[in-house]
Amino acid sequence: MLSPHIIGQGLVVEFPLFDNAHRSLKKAVIRAATGGRFAQDAGNHLVVRALDNLNFECREGDRIGLVGHNGSGKTTLLRVLSGVFEPVRGHLEVQGRVSSILDLSMGFDPDASGLENIFLRGVMLGMRPQEIHARVNEIAEFSELGDYLHLPIRAYSSGMLLRLGFATSTSIESEILLMDEWLSVGDAEFRDKASQRLEDLANRAAILVLATHDATLVDRICNRVLRLEHGRIVEDVRKEPMQDVQAAKEDAV
Repeated sequence: MLSPHIIGQGLVVEFPLFDNAHRSLKKAVIRAATGGRFAQDAGNHLVVRALDNLNFECREGDRIGLVGHNGSGKTTLLRVLSGVFEPVRGHLEVQGRVSSILDLSMGFDPDASGLENIFLRGVMLGMRPQEIHARVNEIAEFSELGDYLHLPIRAYSSGMLLRLGFATSTSIESEILLMDEWLSVGDAEFRDKASQRLEDLANRAAILVLATHDATLVDRICNRVLRLEHGRIVEDVRKEPMQDVQAAKEDAV
């Protein structure tokens, strides 16, 4: 059996601009919003190149921190790895079961109950019906929503929706874990419980890819850093494990 891995070769992701009537204004607005580069596709249409010829490999044991300014391409890359976006060029090979914690409310139906939405989101995340049945009680208990799970989620507060999405999304055992920032949901007690679950998921995953602006978190969690600028990888650094760094300091003393 092949070990979990991700291989990207020459990946390009572009978003077309269909109306070029106000090109100069659009350039300014989209550059500020996305940080992408402007190019033309095969039909000479103006496009935003969100990812530009990315080449990388992720192997078992990698804990990768995706860093860079807003719009550098971090979230776009996560969405490509999760299958939400399709590259227009290049080759992507993903081996292993993928779990993505990107948008906790994706797949929810506001008119369905909390319990029904557990099944809807579970299916969207790639779980089989029997898997969801086996986990639904655990998900319900972790969410701490009680009888609210029988109500339509349009009656939920934003915090309750986050709890439901988090409990469902983190119930999946995965080999490759994709995260957009380290989530903080609910009150202090629930945040502690959620943070512990994320730690456990990260530790069990064969590969972790985490997009974040938190340098302290990268130092604590990650053993490799990919820095993106304007859709390109400008730095790929492997870090020493924190225990090795500490041991080196003690030896120096």
